[in-house]
Amino acid sequence: MKTSDFFYELPEELIAQDPLEERSSSRLMVLHRKSGVIEHKVFTDIIDYLKPGDCLVRNNTKVIPARLFGVKEDTGAAVELLLLKRKQNDIWETLVKPGKKARAGAKLRFGEGLLHGEIIEVLEDGNRLIQFRYEGIFEEILDELGQMPLPPYITHTLQDKNRYQTVYAKYEGSAAAPTAGLHFTEELFEKLKKKGVLVANVTLHVGLGTFRPVKAEEITEHTMHSEFYSVAPEEADKINAAKAAGGRIVCVGTTSCRTLESAVDSEGKLQAGEGDTEIFIYPGYSFQMMDVLITNFHLPESTLLMLVSALAGKEQVMAAYEEAVRERYRFFSFGDAMLVLDD
Repeated sequence: MKTSDFFYELPEELIAQDPLEERSSSRLMVLHRKSGVIEHKVFTDIIDYLKPGDCLVRNNTKVIPARLFGVKEDTGAAVELLLLKRKQNDIWETLVKPGKKARAGAKLRFGEGLLHGEIIEVLEDGNRLIQFRYEGIFEEILDELGQMPLPPYITHTLQDKNRYQTVYAKYEGSAAAPTAGLHFTEELFEKLKKKGVLVANVTLHVGLGTFRPVKAEEITEHTMHSEFYSVAPEEADKINAAKAAGGRIVCVGTTSCRTLESAVDSEGKLQAGEGDTEIFIYPGYSFQMMDVLITNFHLPESTLLMLVSALAGKEQVMAAYEEAVRERYRFFSFGDAMLVLDD
């Protein structure tokens, strides 16, 4: 199966540049994957499709202000960093721009010297390991100097940093938001709970895979970058109990899905624990945990579009995307949502 099989034409004006004033007021395309029926709703209608006993699984990662602007100490040349993953002892894996002159040994300065960094290694994929030095608390310095790492297709300035966080964001570590969760409000969660829908949390820190396109011609030749995930014992118990009782596992976003599918054992039980996952889900994959998916509309030829196609079928998903374009849905991070049902 080729990467080009997942290409679709998207008018630039359909790329959402700003979040809607009300989180849950976006449109919702409902795709019934077995019947092929498509419905056009608004996001608050999602309560009508979830049933008592279903378990809604959300990714409670929190986006850090991971984009830093500084200078090289020797030349004063401008440099931009994107923090991807904390390693140890204030060493981070990063993306550096411009990259060609960012060699090992280069020293960087941010915020008039509030933060210093030294490139200690250039990795095979071009990422850099940087050792940071500072006085005080790193998170406080990052909050002062860093900017939210909005995807490159968003060119508008984000007025409120919290709009690129879910209302349930808790554990810092992501370089991008789990955007399907941006549609939810506390009020909507309360309504779902009153209906008998369970809510469980997992954590996956969204990393480089969100920013890197698939360059391989054959999708099986693509290598995913690893991302850290964690499943607490009480959350694993809640999810397993819901599935055993006949409830559907409803993933809020592809990151929640990838966490569950990474942590499930050969007998179909979700295992508590943490680790790194490089799971790549594409058509032909057999889902062990997820029954229903809530997601946004993804970039052409992206691994996320391939994951949705694995659940609902490539031809059906590509046809749904064509309809979304015709119906003028808003695409990508701040865009509209899709609910992929199991009927």
